[in-house]
Amino acid sequence: MKKIAAILIIIAAFACNPKAEKNTKSALVNRLESFFYNDNFSVIPDKTFNVADFGAVADGRTLATEAIQQTIDAAAESGGGKVIFPAGTYLSGALFVKSNVELHIGEGVVIQAIQNNDYYPRKWTRIAGIEMEWPAALINVYDEKNVRITGKGVIDGNGKYWWNKFWGDPKYSGGMWGEYKDKGIRWAVDYDCERVRPVVIWKSEDVLLKDFTVKRAGFWTVSLTYSTRVHVDGLVVRNNIGGHGPSSDGIDTDSSKDVLVENCDIDCNDDNLCIKAGKDADGLRVNRPAENIVYRNCITRAGHGLITLGSETSGGMRNIEVYGLKAIGTNIGIRFKSAKVRGGIIENIHFHDIEMENVANPFHFELNWYPEYSYCTIPDDIPEEEIKDRWRVLSQRVVPEEKGIPEFRNIKLSDIKVEKAKRAFYANAYPERHIHHISWENVSVEAEESGQLTYASNWTMKDVVLKTAGGEPIALTECNNIEQPELIKIKSQTVQEETKLTVEEQFQAINRNADAVIIPVNPTEEKALVNGDSTLYSGQFKLYILKQEDASLHFYEPLGDGFYYSEVEIVTSQNGNMIQVKGQKDHDYTILVNRASKPNSIYGADNWSYQENTRQAIIEKKGKNFSIQID
Repeated sequence: MKKIAAILIIIAAFACNPKAEKNTKSALVNRLESFFYNDNFSVIPDKTFNVADFGAVADGRTLATEAIQQTIDAAAESGGGKVIFPAGTYLSGALFVKSNVELHIGEGVVIQAIQNNDYYPRKWTRIAGIEMEWPAALINVYDEKNVRITGKGVIDGNGKYWWNKFWGDPKYSGGMWGEYKDKGIRWAVDYDCERVRPVVIWKSEDVLLKDFTVKRAGFWTVSLTYSTRVHVDGLVVRNNIGGHGPSSDGIDTDSSKDVLVENCDIDCNDDNLCIKAGKDADGLRVNRPAENIVYRNCITRAGHGLITLGSETSGGMRNIEVYGLKAIGTNIGIRFKSAKVRGGIIENIHFHDIEMENVANPFHFELNWYPEYSYCTIPDDIPEEEIKDRWRVLSQRVVPEEKGIPEFRNIKLSDIKVEKAKRAFYANAYPERHIHHISWENVSVEAEESGQLTYASNWTMKDVVLKTAGGEPIALTECNNIEQPELIKIKSQTVQEETKLTVEEQFQAINRNADAVIIPVNPTEEKALVNGDSTLYSGQFKLYILKQEDASLHFYEPLGDGFYYSEVEIVTSQNGNMIQVKGQKDHDYTILVNRASKPNSIYGADNWSYQENTRQAIIEKKGKNFSIQID
């Protein structure tokens, strides 16, 4: 009778609370909470060690690395304990937290990275999916057990030194990024620039990261690699201070398992919350998945992904739950990215109870991500003696090629609300392997346009509503068995329906409003550009020089993965006889120059001709930075 009574009480509880069943925690969440909410998790002996007693000076100028490390070592040698800091700023190189030690960075305490790679010893690690030697992080947990890093203080990556090393100051003005781009090895610069990370957990177990703030990361902010039972709770990441650092990911879980990330607030310049599992041939060799992971109850602000899977997917990902997240102005919401050399199976993922506001691309699944970066080939003109071992690893071919095709499958998205988006849905996979068996339930999206899917199969949509100004369905290319959402046409103050003008009509409109000399044309968009316009990337570009006058014009195009924009500047000088183009990406330019008569010669062109009937010199040139002289 007691058993029957208990059952009736449970039934009555569900009857009174219809949301109770929905709010029941999953087996995965219950499992992780049984680890991390247990009083026996990561228990540290009740002993205190003060860094001031070992000579650490908190003046922001005196190097404190040795004194802090001596304090940590003393705690470890005594069987463990808590390392504490008097308030102030401690300038430091790499620190290594040991087993049974808590590094307590209290309120008013700042540990600031010294801007010199000599103070970060080289360690075997994994960087962006590849194993190699690299400078240690500012705070390291390496092959340890039972470790805590806690407190309301700050870990300052002091990253602008490494940002400038990467792409110069101002941004894109040079640095290693510009040098490597010119050599055709953009894919190598992230590995060779050796930017110091703030926090790295490597091959460790039973680790708690709680309450501290990390700012100005030189590279990825918090990296959890090859580790088990890691709890990240209440971290704040603020990387966009004093500039925008490249690849300043927030919290990255890399081929680790039994991980709970919660209650964090992330503002960075790349993927805010991210899960990774190795890259290409080296990642397939390691073959270590990211699994049994929960990210929940976090906020993301600036950045390129509320939650990102990839691009390093080689070891696979499985048993992942993401919920209770909110994105405010983040460029992308739920993001998948991979490439045709990554491999890996990504499955059994559930995203739910998520809100996005002013997120341009709420669902963006690009499996042929950033080809300039993803497909590594060493140019033939680089001398053998200059080729680094890591380049050989990066450029190693996946054999057989089919092994390099990633597979995304069995993914559920439910109870998601999106407001003020630009493109609702985007997916691009492969003809050989679609992104398949994706289920959507109780999802509401308000966007300027519906979006498109390419190489997708078996998508179901239950109670999914898509509101756009046009009310158009999602465009499908080479897709099978795709259910469309309920389509609602709404009035939008941000979207104005406009008549599509031909390029000739655009020319006329431009010249009615301004006496134009230079008009670039993106043939992919069939768009004539005016000064300050932004445009999609196009391999081909047309450039019209209408008059023999001095003038200048600039426009912006996407760089890399499409979420950085770079400037293209066109200048005519010497009464229009000199044409200069300055940009960051190669294009096949066709330059049409109005000339009353045929030029004697044109220097700097790949090919040129003169059309008598149109009185135009037609110049062909491939490049991103070049000059054309007309005589």
